[in-house]
Amino acid sequence: MISFILGTTAELIKIAPVYHAIVNRGTKPKIWFTAQHVDEVSEVLADLQLPEPDVWLVPRSKARNLETPAQVPGWALTVARNAWNRRSELRAILAEDGRPPLVIVHGDTFTTPGGALIAKRFLGARVAHVEAGCRSGSLLSPLPEEINRKVAAKLVDLHFAPSAREADNLRHARGAVIDTGANTAIDALRMAVNGTFPDLDLPDEYGLATLHRFELVSRADKYREALEALRDHSSQLPILYMAGAPERERIERLGLGNLFDGKRFIIQPKMRYLQFLPLMARAKFVVTDSGGLGAECFYLGLPCAIHRERTESPQHIGETVVLTGMQKDKLADFLSTYQNRRGPSLVDQYQPSDIIVDTLARLGHC
Repeated sequence: MISFILGTTAELIKIAPVYHAIVNRGTKPKIWFTAQHVDEVSEVLADLQLPEPDVWLVPRSKARNLETPAQVPGWALTVARNAWNRRSELRAILAEDGRPPLVIVHGDTFTTPGGALIAKRFLGARVAHVEAGCRSGSLLSPLPEEINRKVAAKLVDLHFAPSAREADNLRHARGAVIDTGANTAIDALRMAVNGTFPDLDLPDEYGLATLHRFELVSRADKYREALEALRDHSSQLPILYMAGAPERERIERLGLGNLFDGKRFIIQPKMRYLQFLPLMARAKFVVTDSGGLGAECFYLGLPCAIHRERTESPQHIGETVVLTGMQKDKLADFLSTYQNRRGPSLVDQYQPSDIIVDTLARLGHC
């Protein structure tokens, strides 16, 4: 039996095409959820045609979004305690269809090494890691993602790397390394990009921004200057800033609400994936601190600035995607030159989920 251990909406999005490809092989995998994200999970599952989780490793009645680092130790202890107490039940689930037990984790969240540890040490299962081998080269940037990736790599048996670069990063790792050619985000992108455009009162042309990572939002000076750069450029092209509750709270606490005028620089609550992707695809440019969103822009040929000091996916950096180093002048330069950065769409060139599931089938897992 195959089970996914996941914890965030982003993981659900990127793993959805793998899940469906496994189902198409005649095997119905399980989803075990650690509840790093709780808000809108049911809606995201419905959008992606995924079932509700079979197991909640945090009691659903007590699950809350992880929004601050201080919440992580208590959450991790709860997940570990529940997995340990239910280990006999979880082992039985993995043994249901008589196939070798396999647990799949994804990416670089706290759930990634945690899920790998539960699978390997508590359940004695083989572990596969989708989007494996990404490295920024610094343990402190981004923090804690780089540490999560390195810890997970010590436990994984099947490393599904999204390009030759990541595969090379894993050349000394235990287990097998498979180059899937691209991030599974490209498969999820194909599912969503032509969806229904959200019912918003927007200008015909606009830029899109989403800045939410702790390493940026927690630094008042850097967060302020990034928002100021976007505000300044909005006089030339309206910019829509998608902000979740933690960013909105931070904006209020820092007194930055006056930067948004509701006409040129517009703050908008975050949307579910199937609503957001059509909105993003029609934007003139994207400014983000999300590596996953940067990859999606790369595949779409959409001009994108990744406002971070480092990235774990430098293969996407080039003409269309720019790494700012979290420097205001580089962000401003991108905003003044984005018109020259649009590239060709690569969306139909890769099918990484098929490569993953073909590999699992050859190994007898589906």
